[in-house]
Amino acid sequence: MTIYQNLIAGEWVGSDATENINPSNTKEVVGLYANGSATDTKAAIAAAKAAFPAWSRSGIWERHVILKKAGDEIMARKDELGALLAREEGKTLPEAIGETIRASQIFEFFAGEALRLAGEIIPSVRPNIGVEITRDPLGVIGIITPWNFPIAIPAWKIAPALCYGNTVVFKPAELVPGCSWAIVDILHRAGLPKGVLNLVMGKGSVVGQAMLDSPDLAGITFTGSTGTGKRVAVASLEHNRKFQLEMGGKNPMVVLDDADLTVAVEAAANSGFFSTGQRCTASSRLIVTEGIHDKFVAALTEKLKTLVVDDAMKPTTHIGPVVDERQLKTDTDYIEIGKKEGAKLAFGGELVTRETPGFYLQPTLFTEATNQMRISREEIFGPVVSLIRVKDYDEALATANDTPFGLSAGIATTSLKHATHFKRNVEAGMVMVNLPTAGVDFHVPFGGRKGSSYGPREQGKYAAEFYTTVKTSYTLA
Repeated sequence: MTIYQNLIAGEWVGSDATENINPSNTKEVVGLYANGSATDTKAAIAAAKAAFPAWSRSGIWERHVILKKAGDEIMARKDELGALLAREEGKTLPEAIGETIRASQIFEFFAGEALRLAGEIIPSVRPNIGVEITRDPLGVIGIITPWNFPIAIPAWKIAPALCYGNTVVFKPAELVPGCSWAIVDILHRAGLPKGVLNLVMGKGSVVGQAMLDSPDLAGITFTGSTGTGKRVAVASLEHNRKFQLEMGGKNPMVVLDDADLTVAVEAAANSGFFSTGQRCTASSRLIVTEGIHDKFVAALTEKLKTLVVDDAMKPTTHIGPVVDERQLKTDTDYIEIGKKEGAKLAFGGELVTRETPGFYLQPTLFTEATNQMRISREEIFGPVVSLIRVKDYDEALATANDTPFGLSAGIATTSLKHATHFKRNVEAGMVMVNLPTAGVDFHVPFGGRKGSSYGPREQGKYAAEFYTTVKTSYTLA
C-alpha cells in the first residue's frame, strides 16, 4: 500500500507510517500516512522560515490564482474527497460532501480576499505629514487541527494564512490525515513555492510539541480540546507568539412554550445528534420550558426513533459511527455517569451492531437533568444530550449562561421579543434563532467566548486580525 508522505520544503518525505482506519468498518485501512518526527517538524519550520521573505512579498495575483485553483479542484473532486472524509472520520456521505464543498468555498473566498487587500491613508494631526496604515503578514504560522472537520477546518486556517502572505507548518489530527494530505497535495500542485506550505503528520506529543517548543513560529492557530488549548497558550506566552484557540463547548438550545414544535424538534435533533454529536457547536444541552416540555420530549423521542445509525457510506444512514474506540468509551462512560447522577435515560444509550464492525452508538437523550450534573457541564463530544426543564424564559436564559463555555447558543420561539432579548443577552459568540446551533457560513466570523475561544475570530474578513499585524507609517511631505 502506498505511503502518503509529509511535505517539507517542497519535497515528499517520510517512510514510517500509521494506518488510517475506517470507523464504519474497522477491518478497512483507508491508507498509510507518514508518522513525522520532531526532526521533521524542525525541518518544516526551517523551510517555512526560509520561504517567508519571498512569499510575504509575492504579488496578490499569484496568491489569488493558487487559492482559486485549489478551490476549483476541491469542488471538482467533491464526491471523491467527500467519500474519503466519510471513510476516515465517519461522517455521513452527504455531510462529508457538504463539508468538502464548504472547503472549496473557503478557498474561493480567500482567493478573492487576496485581491482586496487594503489599508488606509489618513492625515496626521501634524501639518505636512501623511499616515499610512497597512497590514503585514505575521510570519511562520503553525496550524493544528482536530479530527471532527477534516477538510473544512484545515481550509479555514490554511487559506487565510496563505492569502495574507504567511508561510505554514500544518499538523492535522492523527485520526484523519487523508483529507489534510489531499488539501496539501492540491495546493502544492497549484503552484505554491517550495517551503510555503509544509505538512507534518504524526502524534501531537511529538509533532505538536516540537511546534510549541519552536521560537521560529510567529503564530499558532489551534482547534481542539480545552486542555491542549491551555498548553498551546502557555507555550506561546513563553515565546511571545500570537495564538488563536478554538476549544470546547456545552452549547444550549432553549425551547420556549411558544415555539413551533416541528421547527424546535428538527433544530434540536440536528444540533445534538447529527455528525454523531461530534461538533464543537452541537447543542448538548436542551433547555425547555414547562408548558411545552412533555410535548417536546415526546416529539423528539419519536424523531430519534426514525434516525438510522449505520455505515457512513450508506445512503439510508442518518448518523455514522463514533470516530474511534477511545471516543466511544468516553461517550459510554458519560452515559453511565448520567444514570448515576439521577438523569432519566429517555432514549438510546446502547451500542449497536451492524454488517461491518464499527463504533456504533445510539443517539442518547437524558431528561430530568439539571444544569449541575456533569453531563450538563462537561463536553462529551458525542451523540449524548441532556434535557433540562425550566419554568420560564428568564430561568432558561440564566441556565443557558451558566456554563464555562460560550461558543454557540440557540433558541426556538415565535416571540420577536424573546428572540431579540436572547440574541443580546446570551453569552455566546454565535446565536441561532429557530435554527440548529451547528452549521455556519464560510464568509462570516466564527468563534466564541469564555472557555470556548481565545484570540481573534476565524473566517471571513475577520481572519486578517490573526494572520496579519498592523503597521503605521509616517511620511513628511
